[in-house]
Amino acid sequence: MIEHAALGWWTPALAYGVSVLGSFIGLMFATRARSADGASRWGWLALGAVSLGGAAVWSMHFIAMMGFRVNGMVIRYDPVLTVASAAAAIAIMAAALAVVTLWRTLPALLAGGAAAGAGVVAMHYMGMASMRMEGEMHHSTGFVAAACVIAVVAATVALWFAQNLSSSGSIVAAAFVMGVAVSAMHYTGMMGVGVDGATGSMSSVPEGMSALDFLTPMILGPGLFLALSALLLLALPEEERGRPRARYGAAPAGRDTGVRS
Repeated sequence: MIEHAALGWWTPALAYGVSVLGSFIGLMFATRARSADGASRWGWLALGAVSLGGAAVWSMHFIAMMGFRVNGMVIRYDPVLTVASAAAAIAIMAAALAVVTLWRTLPALLAGGAAAGAGVVAMHYMGMASMRMEGEMHHSTGFVAAACVIAVVAATVALWFAQNLSSSGSIVAAAFVMGVAVSAMHYTGMMGVGVDGATGSMSSVPEGMSALDFLTPMILGPGLFLALSALLLLALPEEERGRPRARYGAAPAGRDTGVRS
């Protein structure tokens, strides 16, 4: 028997909350990147990528995985693959944010959404591949396909938010939507998980780290980062707040078109 919330409601609730908070901070950083130039733009984009890829996606996944149980079997995680899954999510999200910030066009949005969605899927299944247990895990093709579609759609919507939203109220609403989308992608993929050879025996303990071993770094690490990020957003004023918002097909922000009034 497979359980997805073996510890109760708190794991999906906490995972969702972290995803919403990470999405909010990441989208706020993205709005700063839109109105910034030079090195400061890349700094905001990097922080946005860590918030979206690291907190909103990766932390959500592994917090939710604390409630995953298979017939009382001992489950361990490969620390190298686990860290690699976080790095992949952050790196691909950084590339996608850069694309939609520099080229504010519909093709750039669709390409960035596809790339970011692929990054979310890669993170999820790299995280699943890091699991060590007695049984052999397999994934239902239909649920994998559905999870991929949700990931691409969610990532594209997130990048559209990053391109277009500026007010705090709209970004808060967008963050709640993103939390739902990321959680839906995760649990859709998890519904397609099956384990062969699960006997319920606790006699074999595989190598690796337990889910609880990740609890402290997953709570304290992202929590400290998001808290410092919020202070940074409050402390540093937004650059060129009055700059008009670019439309699809417009020249990238900061590029001189040569037109003079």
